[in-house]
Amino acid sequence: MSYSTINNLDTYNDILEKEDAVLVYFSHEQCNVCKVLKPKVAELLENNFPKMKMYYADTVLNPEISGQNKIFSVPTVLAFFGGRETFRKSRNIGINELAEQIERPYGMIFEN
Repeated sequence: MSYSTINNLDTYNDILEKEDAVLVYFSHEQCNVCKVLKPKVAELLENNFPKMKMYYADTVLNPEISGQNKIFSVPTVLAFFGGRETFRKSRNIGINELAEQIERPYGMIFEN
């Protein structure tokens, strides 16, 4: 399970500009659901969508990133393909549902 932490807005914008497929996991250390969910999301990407990069943004430590993205609750997952937000999920995030939403755009970019 691997993901990187984003610590500032410039890095965040650079990642979206350079990467073809990105999932950003917004949360903070007090989120108990996230302690279980975040590793499952990382494992999903690693096993099923290995070319999609996962990043973590702490909403408490980096309020400018969460503010720019209108993140009002945690956990929130944003998926970007080709630098564009493709979908977002907040609070109740199911792994199977997340996989289904990633599958089509991922396939269009990487399996052609």
